[in-house]
Amino acid sequence: MAEEANPFESLQRQLDDAAAYLDVSPDVLERLKNPDRVLEANLSVEMDDGTIEVFRAYRSQFNGDRGPYKGGIRYHPNVSRDEVKALSGWMVYKTAIVDVPFGGGKGGIALDPDDYSEAELERITRSFAKELRPFIGVDRDIPAPDVNTGQREMNWIKDTYETLENTTAPGVITGKAPDSGGSAGRVEATGRSTMLTAREAFDYLGKEMEGATVAVQGYGNAGSIAAFLIEDLGATVVAVSDSRGAAYNSEGLDARAVKSHKNETGSVTGYPNAEDEISNEDLLTLDVDLLVPAALENAIDGDLAEEVRADVIVEAANGPLTPEADDVLTARDVSVFPDILANAGGVTVSYFEWVQNRQRFYWSEERVNDELERIVVDAFADLIAAYETKNLPNFRTAAYVVAVERVLKAYEQGGTWP
Repeated sequence: MAEEANPFESLQRQLDDAAAYLDVSPDVLERLKNPDRVLEANLSVEMDDGTIEVFRAYRSQFNGDRGPYKGGIRYHPNVSRDEVKALSGWMVYKTAIVDVPFGGGKGGIALDPDDYSEAELERITRSFAKELRPFIGVDRDIPAPDVNTGQREMNWIKDTYETLENTTAPGVITGKAPDSGGSAGRVEATGRSTMLTAREAFDYLGKEMEGATVAVQGYGNAGSIAAFLIEDLGATVVAVSDSRGAAYNSEGLDARAVKSHKNETGSVTGYPNAEDEISNEDLLTLDVDLLVPAALENAIDGDLAEEVRADVIVEAANGPLTPEADDVLTARDVSVFPDILANAGGVTVSYFEWVQNRQRFYWSEERVNDELERIVVDAFADLIAAYETKNLPNFRTAAYVVAVERVLKAYEQGGTWP
């Protein structure tokens, strides 16, 4: 079982690791390691039965040196102040590595959406949107979907904001449905950038994607779409999992058929063509060419990392490895390509959506995908250049070196406001 590492402490350690290779003073580094501000709210919402329930909600605005704060809103029982601080920090360096002009933000509500009706979720979401209203805006802070949220919730937030402000402002939030100002290609974007990172990684390492074996932990939006697209490159997906368990077949699964089964039954378990049902932990230690952690933070700790047998790890989730796991895998020469690049497709296409909203001119899905591929490929090349020229210990440190340098430049050019 993975240890419960504090995600905010993990982020700070990753920044310390990168700073060792940069000319950054301790005081400035401290600024880069902490959020500008954190909103914490108690939402009192009427339930369908007339009772009042109180929900703890958060929004962390970490750093805006490179542009408006940007980041998702998640609904999960484990949402906490430290989690949103960490996630908002990762967003800062994620937007920097792909060089889109945003800072980092993140928010969430501590709840399990499965416990509430659609009407209750709408009231909860609109209550949170009312609290967020003074802090968000097209040039201030632009939320987006995250774990257990999607187009529906983003549409509710947009409508609440526009109603209260008596305006039309589709760019106040991204990840909307296309008819409400959303972008083509947004739903697939995180999985697509995971695939592109895996493709570039295999090419850089001299490995063949054709016939490569793949395991995907977490079969929600990001994990399933990454699986589809990696399978389309000729790889063989042998195992996938969700919160209830995993499906495994050494000869390969049909990634899309497994997703259809999950949509029908609520889980990948019980998939009829699975050779065996295994645990999530078993999946993480399978002997595969590529492992894609696509669930939540801290999936692999230092102990479990000793048992990981994948040659390459591409992180579709945020923070799936603890710092101790990173140390172990670096020592074992396992190539880990970090979340701030691999899952940056979501924020990149969110940027495209924001641009389209500002211009009131919308792109084709082909253009969105082409632009996303260009940005991910360029960012991967920047990461590799830093890794090789600075003799860095692993690819995560290389990504942070590139990202922190960009944030530092923006901060230095802007100066310090008294």
